[in-house]
Amino acid sequence: MTGLEEVTKKIRDFRDERDWMQFHNPKNLAGSIVIEAAEILEHFQWKSPEESTAISREKHDEIASEIADVGIYLIELADNLGIDLVKAIQDKLIVNASKYPVAKAKGSASKYTEL
Repeated sequence: MTGLEEVTKKIRDFRDERDWMQFHNPKNLAGSIVIEAAEILEHFQWKSPEESTAISREKHDEIASEIADVGIYLIELADNLGIDLVKAIQDKLIVNASKYPVAKAKGSASKYTEL
């Protein structure tokens, strides 16, 4: 069993022990991902890049907890929808590599349509 499979099983067991599947439909899980991602962003709101770096060290554990919340909901959403998350990420990296070839994208923050 891979690390992701093990974590997925723990998330599923945690949910099922509490009879929460009834609440974990795709809309609710997607909304929860956005809410938890906003809680990550809240740590950095109105901060300069330097301040953001400092806060990421000072509030490391709090930020890690919020990132874990996003990860838990994302893993569960993928699991519930029958999406192999690792494969989806690998496939997306291939797509991104073609959209952002190194020769054009290196050092640039431009969208692929502007490269």
